[in-house]
Amino acid sequence: MKNEAKKIGIDLRLIVDDEIPDKNLDFILFRDRNPEKAKAFEREGFRVFNRAEVNRIANDKRLTYELALLLGIPTVPTTKVSDIADLPPFPIVLKTVDGHGGSEVELCNNEFDAKTFLSTYSSRQIIAQPYIETKAQDVRVFMIGETVIGAVKRTGKGTFKSNYTLGGSVEKYTLSSWQEKEVSKIARALKSDYIGIDFLLLPDGQWLLNEIEDPVGARSLYETHDFSVAEKLMCYITGIYNQL
Repeated sequence: MKNEAKKIGIDLRLIVDDEIPDKNLDFILFRDRNPEKAKAFEREGFRVFNRAEVNRIANDKRLTYELALLLGIPTVPTTKVSDIADLPPFPIVLKTVDGHGGSEVELCNNEFDAKTFLSTYSSRQIIAQPYIETKAQDVRVFMIGETVIGAVKRTGKGTFKSNYTLGGSVEKYTLSSWQEKEVSKIARALKSDYIGIDFLLLPDGQWLLNEIEDPVGARSLYETHDFSVAEKLMCYITGIYNQL
């Protein structure tokens, strides 16, 4: 991203950990999972890409589910779990609300599996979803603003999880017109700048919203497409900033 920014006259600097940003910075490209920190930057007057509210919703699977319900987007039924009595019928998938990269997600076929998961993550917020057979396939859609820049179909290897970083395979995926309308509706509602939206692929050709990713990694997109995501993102940021 620093190389692509330099090409269009932007001096992009890396800020890590608790380093305090220069007050004269034009914007902050936020690549962390910490909505409170993003909100603090906004209070200081910085234009943050993505907004703190995007970061908050995308990093809470329960909030993502509630957003989908509000927008009328088909999604995986989700239940908040406090103890074993809250569980829907097995098999189920248990998740912490803020896990990412396929971690802290477990397919539970019985009460013993569920109790083990609940005990392991007893200090965390947990949701339960029915297990939906997808042949370990899903679609990740990459959005810059309200525009789809690319999509990949991910297929898991030896697991029900489809994450590329867990050894799954990826291939380029072309959205239909109705799919483009649904993802644009999500990006418009969030007022997001750069996100990934994950959908479970169903055997009948439909899909169910599963998660929203912010920050989203682009390894699978670079693997399947022949453009620079960093270039597109920096050009988008420049365009937005010039309108302020």
